[in-house]
Amino acid sequence: MKTIRSRRDFLKLSAAGAAGAFVISQTSCKFGGKPTADAAAATAVADKKSFGAGLQLYTIRDAMGVDVPGSLKKVSDAGYKYVELAGYADGKFYNMVPEDFKKLVNDLGMEILSSHTQVEAQGITLDNAKKMAEDHARLEVKYCIQPWVVQEARKTVASYQKMVADWNQVGSIMKEHGIMFGYHNHNFEFDNVEGKIPYFDIFMTELDKNLVTMELDIFWVAKAGQSVVDIIKRYPGWFQLFHMKDMYTSEAPYFSTDGVRDFAPVGEGVINFKEILDVKDIAGMKYLVVEQDLSRDGDPFGDINKSITNMTTKILV
Repeated sequence: MKTIRSRRDFLKLSAAGAAGAFVISQTSCKFGGKPTADAAAATAVADKKSFGAGLQLYTIRDAMGVDVPGSLKKVSDAGYKYVELAGYADGKFYNMVPEDFKKLVNDLGMEILSSHTQVEAQGITLDNAKKMAEDHARLEVKYCIQPWVVQEARKTVASYQKMVADWNQVGSIMKEHGIMFGYHNHNFEFDNVEGKIPYFDIFMTELDKNLVTMELDIFWVAKAGQSVVDIIKRYPGWFQLFHMKDMYTSEAPYFSTDGVRDFAPVGEGVINFKEILDVKDIAGMKYLVVEQDLSRDGDPFGDINKSITNMTTKILV
């Protein structure tokens, strides 16, 4: 099996961020007449794009490190409409200035929805938040997402509370630039820290809903033994972004990301996405974010094709 870097290793190497966006369209394209074989193939792509599917580029991070234009073309050809980025550093996106990267994506018929950004030991600092907001405003993203909390910052209630207070201030800066700030969960936020569960007792009580949204990662919520549906009903309107992510196995709850490898293409695993999407309006969901951290078969492009096919033929219909 191909060896793929873990999220933690990727974050350390990129000094940026990590973790597909998915927008549900109310209608799909309709085509009249009997198509030829070539026309039928083109219609299939058009049908997929009409759903507004997008991909989190962390899923294909190795390929993006080698060939950005070629990798993005494969994403577009698969039928994805939106991308969520995982390659911001030093004011650039995948080593390109914002305007050039945006043009590359747009010329391929896609749009940039959001960006996972700036993971550091101290989190996103106020000193760099303004610069980050300015760079992302040039890219015209809708969201900037904090995708990770380093281990040394997860040890105490006080450390979590400081992060949350800082994120509210970062959210205010982002809002001034027309961007919504957000946080993407894993499973460790549901572990007990000094008698509290950070996700429930700190994040959801101390974050300002007007400044910060939650990108709900379905896979990691399940790994923590939590119910996505119950969380949505408990905190209506909090979740503008979902990460559509499937898993091959159901396990007892645990709170570490180390060694996790059972990531599956959407619709190939055990997650019941239909019951989750039944409460999307309660969640306040605007976009479905598709991500697969690892490919079991070492074929991430094959996996992203499976995900978009399953979503547009089984899950969203």
